[in-house]
Amino acid sequence: MSAGHRVRLATHETFRKFVRRNGLEFFPLAGDPAELMSFMVKNSGIIPSISSIAAGDLTKSRDIITDILASTWRACTVEDDETGQSFTAEAIIANPPSYGHIHCAQKLQIPLHIMFTMPWSPTTAFPHPLVNVDYSKASIEKVNMLSYSAIEMFTWSSMRDIVNEFRNQILGLPALHSRQATYIMIDERVPYTYCWSPSLVPKPNDWASHINVSGFFFLDHDVTADTKQPDDLIKFLGLNNNHHHHHHRNESSSPIIYIGFGSITGHDSDRILQVVLEALKKTGYRAVLCGLAKDDDKLPKNVLKIGNVSHDWLFPHVSAVCHHGGAGTTAAGLRAGKPTIIIPFFGDQFFWGNVIEKNGVGPHALPGKDLTADDLAKAFQFVHQPEVRAAAERIRDAILKENGCDEALHAFHNHLPLSQMQSDLESTYTACYQLKEYHLQISRHVAQVLVISGRIEPTELYFHSTRFWPSIFDNRIHLPFHGIIKHTHKAIVKIFSDTTSGVKQAMHADTWTTSTYNVIEGVLLGLSKGIGHLCIGCLSLYGELTDVLDAAPSYYDPYKYVYSF
Repeated sequence: MSAGHRVRLATHETFRKFVRRNGLEFFPLAGDPAELMSFMVKNSGIIPSISSIAAGDLTKSRDIITDILASTWRACTVEDDETGQSFTAEAIIANPPSYGHIHCAQKLQIPLHIMFTMPWSPTTAFPHPLVNVDYSKASIEKVNMLSYSAIEMFTWSSMRDIVNEFRNQILGLPALHSRQATYIMIDERVPYTYCWSPSLVPKPNDWASHINVSGFFFLDHDVTADTKQPDDLIKFLGLNNNHHHHHHRNESSSPIIYIGFGSITGHDSDRILQVVLEALKKTGYRAVLCGLAKDDDKLPKNVLKIGNVSHDWLFPHVSAVCHHGGAGTTAAGLRAGKPTIIIPFFGDQFFWGNVIEKNGVGPHALPGKDLTADDLAKAFQFVHQPEVRAAAERIRDAILKENGCDEALHAFHNHLPLSQMQSDLESTYTACYQLKEYHLQISRHVAQVLVISGRIEPTELYFHSTRFWPSIFDNRIHLPFHGIIKHTHKAIVKIFSDTTSGVKQAMHADTWTTSTYNVIEGVLLGLSKGIGHLCIGCLSLYGELTDVLDAAPSYYDPYKYVYSF
């Protein structure tokens, strides 16, 4: 808004008051965050568990996605539900799980920019967060890169009918085939901005210029102006409260750890609570506990249950933080310079656990489903080591020098096709129409003035595209075995070329041992690349077969793929 944009934030209804209170327009997206969270906790990977399928969770999640897709289009085009003010999006900023972003952008022919807190762009640096792997064992570059293709294919396979029905029936766009759907964001070079600190996770070398790492997003405000904190919390923290809301910590008491999971632990909360309490008993540390415990749970004197307290206010007063590893909570803890323990349950939480460990500001992540009191007690002791505190303070100093919001705004502006967007007669407005006779692109306001004054006829106005999406018109379906044949050929070439390279090096080696090593290295390198191509080929084969099966009705139903624009 400070850059002069009109901003509508489309998210779940539960955030309406928060969004409005911060001066933004709001539009409700379908879906309940609590239901989505519950499904993710039960299914931490990309493939749903058998018990989840049996319970009907998969069908329910597909219904939710169907509703979310439809609501993304309404969010781009429907008037404000409180003021009645009309709205048509002229650019879209979205995260990947909003699903409808690329399809709405194609229909409106407007720019799209993805901003997210976990990596979604293929790289050899680390695997896709949703593959839920042990990061200490994910060092094979080809596997890391392949994981992104695998996630895209699995996601598309579970949603292809939902997405294509949305494109056809609501947007009037042609259906996507598997190759299009899984590579559309790459082929179209859609800009991405990742909202994490480059001091924590530097931009990988294989990410192109349209992919940026901005720094964390923080909603800055005066933490001393927050609502008065509860007296029992002030007392537990050992703070002296004066009339200006400045708090001074009594350092004589034992360290206090923030422990917070919200409702993310699901049905396992009782067990995890007992694990936490036992670990605290073993170590003698105290804790403020957010979530996890129920109102009727009896807690020992070294534990205080708290409600919704600002992290920005609370974290400076604790010695360390322990939580599920959500990007926002992780960022808040690091910004306060606090050592961090990550207990992941699903999604990017494992990614952030790995980041914390790699940067020396916390121990190896402790997955929630396997959490034990002994492991957690060791983690509590680990984060109170001087070198861990020093590492957390170094990261804090780096983060405080960054401004993620400004960098992201700069990236958004930098990737906009301004020459296509600006009105020729009023450059501060977005062009919506073309006057072909005059070779002009004009805004809606200018068009209204010209039509009302009689200078032009409405029939002279043509729709103006600010972002052309060529992939809309690529409706070719690859024949089965096209992908597997192509990648098998690549695999054979790689195995042969790398083996040959190894033999050539061996011929010039000084010793028999070195020459043998060169040959083996060449063969293994070729095999690893070859296997990678074969895996991609198998994924392609799966997608191509489903494309052909999906297209089968068109052989006897000539109206199956008739689309309107």
